[in-house]
Amino acid sequence: MQTTAQDVLVVVDVQNDFCPGGALAVADGDAVIDVIHRVAPAFDHIVLTQDWHPVGHSSFASAHPGRRPFEQIELSYGMQTLWPDHCVQGSKGAEFHSALHLPQAQIILRKGFSPQIDSYSAFFENDRVTSTGLGDYLRDQCITRIFLAGLAYDYCVGFSALDAQRLGFEAVILRDACRAIDLDGSVARIEAEFEKSGVVLMDSADLAG
Repeated sequence: MQTTAQDVLVVVDVQNDFCPGGALAVADGDAVIDVIHRVAPAFDHIVLTQDWHPVGHSSFASAHPGRRPFEQIELSYGMQTLWPDHCVQGSKGAEFHSALHLPQAQIILRKGFSPQIDSYSAFFENDRVTSTGLGDYLRDQCITRIFLAGLAYDYCVGFSALDAQRLGFEAVILRDACRAIDLDGSVARIEAEFEKSGVVLMDSADLAG
């Protein structure tokens, strides 16, 4: 597949807390970095996303007495998985992995900073209504196709891809540039959604600049 000036690479949450040794580590999470570096030169446009939670965020199990990480609870906007405290604003865990080097990226989009609502997607908070503004930015740049890489495949990458399709972009996930949590069948669930919505899965080796 050939990239064009109307394509963007969105690199999702390659942060210390999602990599080995982090508070919410994704198995082999740092392995995505070399793949991302390999494909990045094919893109004129690159966006980084960064999970950026305040202390006591509503998605943290620690904010709900008696609750444990990975349980689900009902919040005002629907069901929410509770997570270990992670990517707290200004913390080492919230920093991008030190090996990630993409100085050509045009913007860094921070998400999940509203205390009472989580934000998996780069495009919308988890109420599925509140926009991050990324869609409008990409339209202003005349982007039509979005390639996604990063962490985690079955949460923030996947939700971003589904929202990209919903907004009228073509979404392509570089599968070998992602790693998954796979919590209680989350990979199977998100891939069923990909099939219904038209999200494309491909390997980075099939990408030509």
